[in-house]
Amino acid sequence: MQNNYYSIYPCINIYECPSINSKINSQIIYGEKFKVLRKVKNFLKIRTSYDRYHGYIKNKKFINKIKPTHKVKVLKTRIYKSNNFLPFSSEIEILNRKKNYVMFKKNKWIKKKDITLINKKEKNFVKIFKLYLNCKYKWGGKTYQGIDCSALVQLFYKFNNKFFPRDTVDQIKYKKGSITKKNFELGDIIYWKGHVAVCLNSNQLIHAYGPRKKVVIMPIKRTIDLIEKGAKLKVKKIFKI
Repeated sequence: MQNNYYSIYPCINIYECPSINSKINSQIIYGEKFKVLRKVKNFLKIRTSYDRYHGYIKNKKFINKIKPTHKVKVLKTRIYKSNNFLPFSSEIEILNRKKNYVMFKKNKWIKKKDITLINKKEKNFVKIFKLYLNCKYKWGGKTYQGIDCSALVQLFYKFNNKFFPRDTVDQIKYKKGSITKKNFELGDIIYWKGHVAVCLNSNQLIHAYGPRKKVVIMPIKRTIDLIEKGAKLKVKKIFKI
């Protein structure tokens, strides 16, 4: 079984093993394409198309045909007359339009102002990262409901239709960089073992920080000191976004 499908749910957990009690390593959001490798009881072993991430998702109804035309450009957009939302970077196909709304699925409408063309790029990464400010830290998370440090960085690239690995262990190898830097600048990505943060200017960075349990802006040098003293970790690499 090797078929391509698209998620038609706002967010689905990717588990390490075929069990809801297993660790959540990542998530797929609305419109994401994936390949089913095999069925394991009530789960599907999958590989995502964007970053080739492996894991298990609960076996649900999916579709194998969708032509995304637009994507969500806000942190979340409410699905009309429901308590559900599509998260940032969800990819949709517009099926109908009515005044200030668009239909992306049968009887499912969202505000037109919350989406943009699928090929539209947003070079202002600060704008994207700040969408998640104060969102809960969640290992494996990729949405407003919870996000981890590597997903925060990856989502910028994904929104701009560029590949970037999911986990810090792979991200750190993806670009050339340096180990030390005297003066940090806007767009510097700082990596530690298992953690990543992005500089907003020469003094501050933003990251999904486990000890604070949310996405926060912190002083660069103080953060480096905190991680070195608390987690006994030194900076491993620095490169430009």
